[in-house]
Amino acid sequence: MEKNMLILFGSPRKNGFTMQLLRVFLQQWQQEYPDTKITFFYAYEEAVAPCTACGYCQQKLGCCIGDYEKFDRLYRGADFVVVASPVYGLSFPAPLKAVFDRTQQYYEARFSHHLKRFIQKPKIAFFLSSYGSQDTRGIDIMLQQLELIFTVMHTKLCGTAAIGNTDKLPFEMDKAYEVTARLLANYHNL
Repeated sequence: MEKNMLILFGSPRKNGFTMQLLRVFLQQWQQEYPDTKITFFYAYEEAVAPCTACGYCQQKLGCCIGDYEKFDRLYRGADFVVVASPVYGLSFPAPLKAVFDRTQQYYEARFSHHLKRFIQKPKIAFFLSSYGSQDTRGIDIMLQQLELIFTVMHTKLCGTAAIGNTDKLPFEMDKAYEVTARLLANYHNL
């Protein structure tokens, strides 16, 4: 049976370290699950507007800004979600952060409208990241953000694969295979 995987791609570089890590992950994934349909959502291209805290989603379901519908449709249809992003200032780049901030509508669906499962289909998520320094705090902070966001999106975060020190070192293919293989092993052990 075909499964759907949504890639939330948060880097402005389609051939940078984050994409290289994603390619390694997808290569390993497709060896095991060749029937997976993969769809990309490029945060920089989609240019989702940030949340304005207007209160619309407290009164009605959804969001009054119409540019989120594509993401919502793709997310609801996914079985698996991969968040692939570099670390910018210990967090996500602004275009991807805007996508995540707009999940406020899912919080409001749950807590203001008392809908336990606003997103019906359960998902498994993976987090892939590259970061320029040796400082891992950004990964930890981003994981905390994802765990919180996913609580209202019927999504279980399986784990992360990250490559650091990319400002000084070239892409380490062996390390990429190692960290993505570990992440897939986490998935197999769920």
